Amino acid sequence: MRLATVSRPGGGTGAAVKRGDAWHALPAPDLSALLRTGGADALAQARTQAQAQTRAGEEIVGAVPVLPLPAPAKVLCCGLNYAEHIHEMGRELPSHPTLFAKFADTLAGPRDDLVLPRGLQVDWEAELAVVVGAPLRRADRATALAGIAGYTVANDVSVRDWQNRTTQWLQGKAWDRSCPVGPELVTPDEVDPAAGLEVVCRVNGEEVQRASTRTLVFDAADLLAYVSTFTLLRPGDLVLTGTPGGVGAARDPQRFLADGDVLETSIEGIGTLRNTVRFTP
Repeated sequence: MRLATVSRPGGGTGAAVKRGDAWHALPAPDLSALLRTGGADALAQARTQAQAQTRAGEEIVGAVPVLPLPAPAKVLCCGLNYAEHIHEMGRELPSHPTLFAKFADTLAGPRDDLVLPRGLQVDWEAELAVVVGAPLRRADRATALAGIAGYTVANDVSVRDWQNRTTQWLQGKAWDRSCPVGPELVTPDEVDPAAGLEVVCRVNGEEVQRASTRTLVFDAADLLAYVSTFTLLRPGDLVLTGTPGGVGAARDPQRFLADGDVLETSIEGIGTLRNTVRFTP
């Protein structure tokens, strides 16, 4: 099943489920609200609606997917989670996930411009993102796996010169509207990251990252179980699983995004983000 938050031609947004090539309305203004109020029950109802022609909600003509989860209570991220990327950054494989947090303000839509001040070292980080679908507190792996609402695409665009100011990464990872997410949420019955989904990042059409989610050190269930040990995860929360090798900061010479660069982030079976970088004075 494929879900999204879509723009309505007359204004505003709505949660929607895809049936065929059309988006049909769900009873919420966005997926954050849908999951927050209904959780797993809302997903079950959406599945019924997607499968039953006579029970489908109104078709939203001209719907365009926007930021699917505009109001997550928590955005957690795992750094250094692909072996190749860990080695290119000169580190050893970790025994525990390397975690940091973002704010909801950092998130941007699948086609939004990424607007940042000129003079920054802005890097790409293509990532699989996991959407929580049930309350998780000290969950074991099986419970965490069952609590996944679905998966989407993210790019943890990072400001390296700020990130490297200290040993704490927050200031390089939390710039407003710098992390595109979307375009759709795809449920686990349709995609299985453990079986291997190709993650690809391109800059102006040039491939700069490619890897399989099969090579994650800590997979989605591992991360949700680990995080839920110290904080309650709620429906609609977002967990980014880390980026593969090929980031600009690890190249020789280093390479960073320039004004007007088009950043494309794709994950097999889920979709593609297409964002243009814009620098302002």
